[in-house]
Amino acid sequence: MLTQLSFRNHLKNSLKSSEKKKYLLAVSGGADSMVLAHLFEGIKDLGYHFQIAHINYKLRGEDSEADQKVVEDFCKTHTIKFHSYSVSEKDEKPEGSIQLWARTLRYRFFDEICQKENLDYLVTAHHLNDQLETFIINLSRGSGISGLTGIPSNENNILRPLLNFSKEEIYEFARENSIEFREDLSNKKNDYLRNKIRNTIVPNLCTIDADFLNSFKKSLTYLNQTKEFLQQQIKEIEEKITISDKENIILNKEKLNLENDFVQFEILKKYGFTKVEEIKKIFTAETGSTFFSKNYQLNINRNEIVLIKIEEKQKNISEIILTIPENEDQNNLTVNLSDQISIIDTFNKDFYWEFNADKLTYPIKLRNKKEGDFFYPVHFSGKKKVSKFFKDEKIPNLAKQKIWLLTDGNDEILGIIPFRQDRKYAKDEKTKTILTILYEK
Repeated sequence: MLTQLSFRNHLKNSLKSSEKKKYLLAVSGGADSMVLAHLFEGIKDLGYHFQIAHINYKLRGEDSEADQKVVEDFCKTHTIKFHSYSVSEKDEKPEGSIQLWARTLRYRFFDEICQKENLDYLVTAHHLNDQLETFIINLSRGSGISGLTGIPSNENNILRPLLNFSKEEIYEFARENSIEFREDLSNKKNDYLRNKIRNTIVPNLCTIDADFLNSFKKSLTYLNQTKEFLQQQIKEIEEKITISDKENIILNKEKLNLENDFVQFEILKKYGFTKVEEIKKIFTAETGSTFFSKNYQLNINRNEIVLIKIEEKQKNISEIILTIPENEDQNNLTVNLSDQISIIDTFNKDFYWEFNADKLTYPIKLRNKKEGDFFYPVHFSGKKKVSKFFKDEKIPNLAKQKIWLLTDGNDEILGIIPFRQDRKYAKDEKTKTILTILYEK
């Protein structure tokens, strides 16, 4: 049963020294989040410091404005610092997934507030029914045990203290305490998968067994205990196959290959490699092959899997201007990228390209791919879009983000490193001054 006391106890069990932390409550104006706000107001005298944030998506006309007013009025009545954000044209609402767009917007907004106000935790009003919906969604997608253990109550500085309480318990608490809230009628529509599950499957399950939610809560506990046990086993296996290295993480490829698919996945997913097909390729790839995740570069070195952390400074580089060294022979200029590009390590293959230097506009640069890029690849007739070239070469999406284009001062593409040179600027029989750009480790 949801009471002020049960909430406080659950909060203290979820977080040590919870009263010493500072919180940002995400409040939409619905029953769940307004009850959450009321519960935190009830423990303010115990030293709990919190602020409230609301995002107005401007999707439901007057209803959106009314939602914000309910939250704002609550904050004024109880002297709580209130933050709001109203979506505008600059936020570029997409034609596709509104839910994903909205989620990205609100978490970016919440994160900015937490940093600015020096708050420790973002608090959301997810509850037991949300847990069940997430479980069913993940079950339908073939998720592993991590997906079936539901929404974490405390992860990445996001706290969810209502996960043990059902939607009905939240409504009951709101009625007993005369809490004003707004109903989002769009939740009654079955436009999204979660709504279909919420409005059809969950009610049917609860009709079959009146105590279904409590039974589900017990099952989640067992699943989480199983997950903890498996994680400990995985940790022990990883320690046995890890070779010490001061700079990088090195795994014994042969030993990892002897483990089953589940163990391989659980170890490699920590480094962002979560696609089963890609993981299979890692174990059949030749020495020198490279794979990319968002935060790691994975190199195959004989019987080793070398994992290199991609630093933030590397991720943020979008353009590099190359220095053309002065040679004694001014008709033959050479740039070895390994001499100049010490801050990035994304070239996994040697190459040697010769250009007609007189055709080029300087400076020569490296940059990331842009929308609409095209070039004239050697050994091909006509031009080709860079995106089409990536597709034909079967380059994974994450790897595409790490590939550099060689361009001249007019932003004309001279080649896609290390795959293909552009023929328009390549050395020919009439070339007098040669510019050689190469990469040798």
